[in-house]
Amino acid sequence: MTSTLAAPPPVRSQELRRERLVVMRRRATMLLTAVTAVFLGVTVLGGDATWVGYVQATAEAAMVGGLADWFAVVALFRHPLGIPIPHTAVIVERKDQFGATLGEFVQEAFLTPETISARVRAAGVAARTAAWLRDPDHAARVAGEVLDGAVGLADLVRDEDVHRVLEQTVRERLDAVPLAPLAGRTLALVIRDGRHQQVLDVALRGLDRYLDDHRDELRERLGTSSPWWLPGAAEDRIFERLLAGARTLIAEMLEDHGHHLRVEFETRLVALARDLQTSPGYRLRGEELKHELLEQPQVRELVASLWSDAKRTLRGQAADPGSALRRQLASGIGAVGARLAEDPVLAAKLEDGLVRGVSHVAARFQGEIGELVRGTIERWDAEETAERLELLLGPDLQFIRINGTVVGALAGLTLHTVAELLA
Repeated sequence: MTSTLAAPPPVRSQELRRERLVVMRRRATMLLTAVTAVFLGVTVLGGDATWVGYVQATAEAAMVGGLADWFAVVALFRHPLGIPIPHTAVIVERKDQFGATLGEFVQEAFLTPETISARVRAAGVAARTAAWLRDPDHAARVAGEVLDGAVGLADLVRDEDVHRVLEQTVRERLDAVPLAPLAGRTLALVIRDGRHQQVLDVALRGLDRYLDDHRDELRERLGTSSPWWLPGAAEDRIFERLLAGARTLIAEMLEDHGHHLRVEFETRLVALARDLQTSPGYRLRGEELKHELLEQPQVRELVASLWSDAKRTLRGQAADPGSALRRQLASGIGAVGARLAEDPVLAAKLEDGLVRGVSHVAARFQGEIGELVRGTIERWDAEETAERLELLLGPDLQFIRINGTVVGALAGLTLHTVAELLA
């Protein structure tokens, strides 16, 4: 099987680098051409003057140095003059070996836990993070990203799966809590705070209003339930006395909190609260009632509606830059930044945790990262890789040609001078 070779990533400011490469290559070539012209000129037209020898030796050595460095630079990226000379076009021919070497170098020199840990500590991540988060604009941006991520995550999961998980969670939590004892403890708390008296007052007032508002309806019901032989006038008197007595009793209970019926009511409530917490019968009946409620389809509908409402609310809050949730989240993020800046212990814990995390990742994936470098370079096209590297390194390498020409000229002049002195 053969893999398709990919082009390496483009070089930043590629066109500008190409222009610089052309300019530097032209300068190096013009310098080499100039010293060649000088050499040819003095060789043909120079005569036997003493200075001619110095100029000729200088130009000749400059030509040799310039040509040698031209060959060396060109041989890195391609065959000189298109001639397949051995050990030329080095990058094209040995790209994969370079990739493996580079991967090993990165792995052993940059991705060690010690190197990364030292770099993280030197970066002052905690202080920089604190300063960044304390900025209101940054906190608002983070809040927006968090909410957008939450919306994306909510859209990613299936509603049916969420419904199932929520329903299962609700059932498990309710199954783990005995209903009767919980109701007993709640009722005991209500009694201890005296709120049962308030509830009784509300109930009594409601009952009084009901008796007054439904007087005619109650009179009619009494008439249908009374014996046929009872005169209507007697029914009216009995009804009025019963109604008046009931309303009088209600008024007395509302006015006197020490009324014996209120005391009896509280006594029975206290007993009920105790029985709910201790009676096996109440416990069993409470569990039966709880399971009956959980089996109702309304429970599933309630869970589904809760999730749908939560998603709708989250999406609306995330879409509105001035929403309350965004403001609260941004405020909380800013508070985290402020605390991180003011609490050196917390900052040290954050930095230690980050160092441990990156050290673990470096130790765990060190080999994989080196392999990633090697494999990525292997997939690159060799000729395009050489072209990209020439754009990156070419302008500086053309200085080598210029330096080679200049150094060659100085070496030639020096050697010719020494030879003349020793002659």
